[in-house]
Amino acid sequence: MRNINFKKYMPSVVAGFGAAVLSTIPGIKSLSCCLVVPGAALFSLYLYNKSMGDNSPIQLNNALSYGLITGLVAALFITLFDLLITYLTHSNDLVAGLPQTEELMTNFNLGPLMDESIKLIKQMANDINQTGFSALYAVMITISNFFILSIFGMLGGLLGMAVLNKTNRPKL
Repeated sequence: MRNINFKKYMPSVVAGFGAAVLSTIPGIKSLSCCLVVPGAALFSLYLYNKSMGDNSPIQLNNALSYGLITGLVAALFITLFDLLITYLTHSNDLVAGLPQTEELMTNFNLGPLMDESIKLIKQMANDINQTGFSALYAVMITISNFFILSIFGMLGGLLGMAVLNKTNRPKL
């Protein structure tokens, strides 16, 4: 069995946590999947490369693993922060956007499927308004964050590999 060096992945943990903190800011929250998490993955590769000290090219497996870990750590903390803020304020984007969501879904005219979806969304919003917590919302946000942010983290790792390998080329 291989011995895993967890200190090696500390840049991903630091960058992922930083991305989660940035994602709590209202204006930046909507950009967390497409800009913040890939940027954090790039930053984690930069920190990893600096900690190695030899400016050797970043390998594909390192780029993907650092991006994945950064995305997963960001997803974990973004989910926890979102659930905590929702619990404390008894509101979130789902509750605030319920009227627009209902109007949009009604325009699609999907029949019984739409009616059930609206009923579930209203139940989640009601639970959040009443207690600050909805188990269904917690499950949905957790699954979606882990799935989406891990993909964008790996994309950021690939971008970081391309950028850092280009800037670290030996000068001829």
